[in-house]
Amino acid sequence: MRLKDKVVIVTGGAKGIGRAYCLGAAAEGARVVVADLADPKPTVKEVEARGAQALGVESDVSREADTQRLATETLARFGRIDVLVNNAALYGTLKRRPFMDIPLEEWDRVMSVNLRGLFLCARAVFPAMKAQGKGKIINIASSTFFKGVPHYIHYTTSKGGVVGFTRSLARELGEFGIRVNAIAPGFTLSGENEKNISEERKQANVQARMLQRAEVPEDLVGTLVFLASDDSDFITGQTILVDGGGSVH
Repeated sequence: MRLKDKVVIVTGGAKGIGRAYCLGAAAEGARVVVADLADPKPTVKEVEARGAQALGVESDVSREADTQRLATETLARFGRIDVLVNNAALYGTLKRRPFMDIPLEEWDRVMSVNLRGLFLCARAVFPAMKAQGKGKIINIASSTFFKGVPHYIHYTTSKGGVVGFTRSLARELGEFGIRVNAIAPGFTLSGENEKNISEERKQANVQARMLQRAEVPEDLVGTLVFLASDDSDFITGQTILVDGGGSVH
Protein backbone atom coordinates (compact mmCIF):
# COMPACT_ATOMS: atom_id res chain seq x y z
CA MET A 1 0.00 0.00 0.00
CA ARG A 2 2.43 2.63 -1.24
CA LEU A 3 -0.11 5.48 -1.01
CA LYS A 4 -1.77 4.47 2.25
CA ASP A 5 -3.96 7.32 3.56
CA LYS A 6 -2.55 9.84 1.07
CA VAL A 7 -5.14 12.20 -0.41
CA VAL A 8 -4.87 12.23 -4.21
CA ILE A 9 -6.78 14.64 -6.48
CA VAL A 10 -7.11 13.53 -10.10
CA THR A 11 -8.48 16.12 -12.53
CA GLY A 12 -10.24 14.63 -15.53
CA GLY A 13 -10.69 11.59 -13.32
CA ALA A 14 -14.17 10.49 -14.40
CA LYS A 15 -13.17 8.45 -17.43
CA GLY A 16 -10.37 7.19 -19.65
CA ILE A 17 -6.82 7.48 -18.36
CA GLY A 18 -7.95 9.63 -15.42
CA ARG A 19 -10.26 6.87 -14.24
CA ALA A 20 -7.35 4.40 -14.39
CA TYR A 21 -5.27 6.79 -12.26
CA CYS A 22 -8.09 6.98 -9.69
CA LEU A 23 -8.48 3.21 -9.46
CA GLY A 24 -4.71 2.67 -9.39
CA ALA A 25 -4.22 5.16 -6.55
CA ALA A 26 -7.12 3.61 -4.62
CA ALA A 27 -5.60 0.14 -4.99
CA GLU A 28 -2.48 1.49 -3.26
CA GLY A 29 -4.48 2.80 -0.28
CA ALA A 30 -5.08 6.41 -1.32
CA ARG A 31 -8.16 8.47 -0.58
CA VAL A 32 -9.17 9.69 -4.02
CA VAL A 33 -10.81 12.89 -5.22
CA VAL A 34 -12.36 12.50 -8.68
CA ALA A 35 -12.55 15.94 -10.29
CA ASP A 36 -14.14 16.34 -13.70
CA LEU A 37 -16.60 18.31 -15.81
CA ALA A 38 -18.22 14.94 -16.53
CA ASP A 39 -20.17 13.23 -13.75
CA PRO A 40 -17.60 11.86 -11.27
CA LYS A 41 -20.09 9.62 -9.42
CA PRO A 42 -19.60 6.38 -11.42
CA THR A 43 -15.83 6.46 -10.82
CA VAL A 44 -16.37 7.38 -7.16
CA LYS A 45 -18.57 4.29 -6.83
CA GLU A 46 -15.91 2.12 -8.49
CA VAL A 47 -13.26 3.40 -6.08
CA GLU A 48 -15.51 2.84 -3.08
CA ALA A 49 -16.38 -0.67 -4.32
CA ARG A 50 -12.68 -1.46 -4.00
CA GLY A 51 -12.70 -0.47 -0.34
CA ALA A 52 -11.21 3.01 -0.67
CA GLN A 53 -12.63 6.41 0.29
CA ALA A 54 -13.53 8.76 -2.53
CA LEU A 55 -15.01 12.20 -3.17
CA GLY A 56 -16.44 13.48 -6.45
CA VAL A 57 -16.21 17.16 -7.37
CA GLU A 58 -17.62 18.54 -10.61
CA SER A 59 -15.19 21.19 -11.78
CA ASP A 60 -13.87 23.02 -14.82
CA VAL A 61 -10.12 23.41 -14.33
CA SER A 62 -10.05 26.52 -16.52
CA ARG A 63 -12.23 28.37 -13.97
CA GLU A 64 -10.43 29.70 -10.90
CA ALA A 65 -13.53 29.49 -8.69
CA ASP A 66 -13.91 25.79 -9.55
CA THR A 67 -10.30 24.95 -8.73
CA GLN A 68 -10.49 26.81 -5.42
CA ARG A 69 -13.70 24.95 -4.57
CA LEU A 70 -11.99 21.66 -5.48
CA ALA A 71 -9.25 22.34 -2.92
CA THR A 72 -11.74 23.56 -0.30
CA GLU A 73 -14.01 20.50 -0.64
CA THR A 74 -11.02 18.14 -0.51
CA LEU A 75 -9.74 19.74 2.68
CA ALA A 76 -13.22 19.73 4.23
CA ARG A 77 -13.58 15.99 3.59
CA PHE A 78 -10.04 14.69 4.13
CA GLY A 79 -8.13 17.46 5.93
CA ARG A 80 -5.09 17.45 3.66
CA ILE A 81 -3.89 17.29 0.03
CA ASP A 82 -0.89 15.08 -0.66
CA VAL A 83 -0.97 14.66 -4.44
CA LEU A 84 -2.42 16.64 -7.33
CA VAL A 85 -2.59 14.86 -10.70
CA ASN A 86 -3.11 17.48 -13.41
CA ASN A 87 -4.66 15.13 -15.95
CA ALA A 88 -7.61 17.12 -17.35
CA ALA A 89 -6.98 18.10 -20.98
CA LEU A 90 -8.62 18.57 -24.35
CA TYR A 91 -7.45 15.98 -26.86
CA GLY A 92 -9.83 13.17 -27.84
CA THR A 93 -12.48 15.51 -29.28
CA LEU A 94 -10.01 17.57 -31.34
CA LYS A 95 -9.92 17.09 -35.11
CA ARG A 96 -6.60 16.58 -36.85
CA ARG A 97 -6.12 19.50 -39.23
CA PRO A 98 -3.45 21.86 -40.60
CA PHE A 99 -2.58 24.76 -38.32
CA MET A 100 -4.09 27.25 -40.78
CA ASP A 101 -7.48 25.54 -40.39
CA ILE A 102 -7.64 25.54 -36.58
CA PRO A 103 -10.22 28.07 -35.35
CA LEU A 104 -8.76 30.66 -33.00
CA GLU A 105 -11.43 29.81 -30.42
CA GLU A 106 -10.29 26.18 -30.44
CA TRP A 107 -6.65 27.20 -29.92
CA ASP A 108 -7.68 29.37 -26.97
CA ARG A 109 -9.82 26.64 -25.41
CA VAL A 110 -7.00 24.08 -25.63
CA MET A 111 -4.59 26.49 -23.93
CA SER A 112 -7.22 27.37 -21.34
CA VAL A 113 -7.75 23.78 -20.24
CA ASN A 114 -4.33 22.23 -20.91
CA LEU A 115 -2.16 25.02 -19.47
CA ARG A 116 -4.25 27.51 -17.51
CA GLY A 117 -5.88 24.52 -15.78
CA LEU A 118 -2.50 23.31 -14.46
CA PHE A 119 -1.66 26.80 -13.24
CA LEU A 120 -4.98 27.25 -11.43
CA CYS A 121 -5.02 23.79 -9.84
CA ALA A 122 -1.43 24.13 -8.62
CA ARG A 123 -2.27 27.51 -7.08
CA ALA A 124 -5.34 26.02 -5.40
CA VAL A 125 -3.46 23.19 -3.65
CA PHE A 126 -0.23 25.04 -2.87
CA PRO A 127 -1.25 26.60 0.48
CA ALA A 128 -2.23 23.19 1.91
CA MET A 129 0.93 21.49 0.64
CA LYS A 130 3.11 24.34 1.91
CA ALA A 131 1.51 24.09 5.37
CA GLN A 132 2.17 20.33 5.40
CA GLY A 133 5.79 20.81 4.31
CA LYS A 134 5.34 18.19 1.60
CA GLY A 135 3.36 17.43 -1.54
CA LYS A 136 3.47 15.99 -5.03
CA ILE A 137 2.23 17.64 -8.21
CA ILE A 138 2.14 15.32 -11.22
CA ASN A 139 1.42 16.94 -14.57
CA ILE A 140 0.40 14.95 -17.62
CA ALA A 141 2.39 15.97 -20.69
CA SER A 142 2.49 13.98 -23.95
CA SER A 143 4.93 12.28 -26.29
CA THR A 144 3.55 14.55 -29.05
CA PHE A 145 5.81 17.32 -27.75
CA PHE A 146 8.94 15.17 -28.16
CA LYS A 147 7.93 14.04 -31.65
CA GLY A 148 6.47 17.30 -33.00
CA VAL A 149 3.23 15.68 -34.15
CA PRO A 150 1.63 17.62 -37.05
CA HIS A 151 -2.04 18.60 -37.37
CA TYR A 152 -2.38 18.84 -33.57
CA ILE A 153 -0.26 21.96 -33.20
CA HIS A 154 -2.36 23.46 -30.39
CA TYR A 155 -2.33 20.23 -28.39
CA THR A 156 1.37 19.57 -29.05
CA THR A 157 2.26 23.15 -28.11
CA SER A 158 0.21 22.99 -24.92
CA LYS A 159 1.97 19.78 -23.87
CA GLY A 160 5.36 21.38 -24.49
CA GLY A 161 4.15 24.07 -22.12
CA VAL A 162 3.43 21.36 -19.53
CA VAL A 163 7.10 20.32 -19.61
CA GLY A 164 8.23 23.93 -19.13
CA PHE A 165 5.66 24.50 -16.40
CA THR A 166 6.85 21.36 -14.59
CA ARG A 167 10.51 22.41 -14.61
CA SER A 168 9.82 25.97 -13.55
CA LEU A 169 7.36 25.10 -10.79
CA ALA A 170 9.69 22.38 -9.45
CA ARG A 171 12.42 25.01 -9.11
CA GLU A 172 10.05 27.32 -7.22
CA LEU A 173 8.49 24.79 -4.87
CA GLY A 174 11.48 22.68 -3.85
CA GLU A 175 12.09 24.80 -0.76
CA PHE A 176 8.62 23.87 0.49
CA GLY A 177 9.15 20.12 0.12
CA ILE A 178 6.85 19.97 -2.90
CA ARG A 179 7.98 17.78 -5.79
CA VAL A 180 6.73 18.54 -9.32
CA ASN A 181 7.11 15.98 -12.09
CA ALA A 182 5.39 15.02 -15.33
CA ILE A 183 4.39 11.88 -17.19
CA ALA A 184 4.37 11.94 -21.00
CA PRO A 185 2.17 9.12 -22.33
CA GLY A 186 2.28 7.90 -25.90
CA PHE A 187 -0.92 7.45 -27.88
CA THR A 188 -3.15 5.51 -25.49
CA LEU A 189 -6.25 3.55 -26.47
CA SER A 190 -8.88 5.11 -24.26
CA GLY A 191 -12.31 6.67 -24.65
CA GLU A 192 -12.52 9.23 -27.47
CA ASN A 193 -9.01 8.35 -28.68
CA GLU A 194 -10.03 4.79 -29.42
CA LYS A 195 -13.25 5.82 -31.16
CA ASN A 196 -11.69 8.49 -33.36
CA ILE A 197 -8.56 6.75 -34.64
CA SER A 198 -8.34 4.68 -37.79
CA GLU A 199 -6.94 1.15 -37.76
CA GLU A 200 -4.12 2.42 -39.98
CA ARG A 201 -3.05 5.02 -37.43
CA LYS A 202 -3.33 2.50 -34.58
CA GLN A 203 -0.92 0.21 -36.40
CA ALA A 204 1.45 3.08 -37.27
CA ASN A 205 1.65 3.98 -33.57
CA VAL A 206 2.42 0.39 -32.63
CA GLN A 207 5.08 -0.04 -35.32
CA ALA A 208 6.87 3.17 -34.26
CA ARG A 209 7.50 1.73 -30.79
CA MET A 210 10.29 -0.42 -29.44
CA LEU A 211 7.61 -2.36 -27.53
CA GLN A 212 5.26 -3.19 -30.37
CA ARG A 213 1.80 -3.24 -28.89
CA ALA A 214 -0.99 -0.78 -28.18
CA GLU A 215 -0.65 1.41 -25.08
CA VAL A 216 -3.52 1.21 -22.59
CA PRO A 217 -4.32 3.37 -19.51
CA GLU A 218 -3.03 0.73 -17.10
CA ASP A 219 0.46 1.14 -18.63
CA LEU A 220 0.65 4.57 -16.99
CA VAL A 221 -0.52 3.68 -13.50
CA GLY A 222 2.78 2.29 -12.19
CA THR A 223 4.67 5.48 -13.05
CA LEU A 224 1.93 7.59 -11.48
CA VAL A 225 2.01 5.56 -8.24
CA PHE A 226 5.81 5.82 -8.12
CA LEU A 227 5.76 9.61 -8.53
CA ALA A 228 2.94 9.96 -5.96
CA SER A 229 4.70 7.76 -3.40
CA ASP A 230 7.59 8.40 -1.03
CA ASP A 231 9.79 6.27 -3.30
CA SER A 232 10.30 9.30 -5.57
CA ASP A 233 11.00 11.88 -2.87
CA PHE A 234 14.36 12.93 -4.36
CA ILE A 235 13.01 13.32 -7.90
CA THR A 236 11.63 16.64 -9.11
CA GLY A 237 11.46 18.67 -12.31
CA GLN A 238 11.45 15.52 -14.46
CA THR A 239 9.30 14.36 -17.36
CA ILE A 240 9.08 10.59 -17.74
CA LEU A 241 8.12 9.28 -21.17
CA VAL A 242 5.86 6.24 -20.92
CA ASP A 243 5.33 5.35 -24.58
CA GLY A 244 6.96 1.99 -25.22
CA GLY A 245 10.04 3.67 -26.65
CA GLY A 246 8.13 5.43 -29.41
CA SER A 247 9.84 8.79 -28.94
CA VAL A 248 13.43 7.54 -29.10
CA HIS A 249 15.12 8.33 -32.41
